[in-house]
Amino acid sequence: MKRIDIHYGAEQYSIGEESLEKLHGEIRAALDAGHGWITVNDGEGAPRPAHLLITPGVPIALIPIPEQTEDDGYVTQD
Repeated sequence: MKRIDIHYGAEQYSIGEESLEKLHGEIRAALDAGHGWITVNDGEGAPRPAHLLITPGVPIALIPIPEQTEDDGYVTQD
């Protein structure tokens, strides 16, 4: 997977080179604990770490972005 785009608080963030399953696990662990933080990238280009507070009732969307193949198709998700 190329990256995972994250929509949180009307802003877009991303995480590169991480599996969707691992990120699901981190979010689930934060929710099970009542709250927690995940570290993501803010913006494009040079990495700028952003820390998102994960709590019950706060909407978050995860959008997996697959790698493109040479024939302009997409690789299936892991």
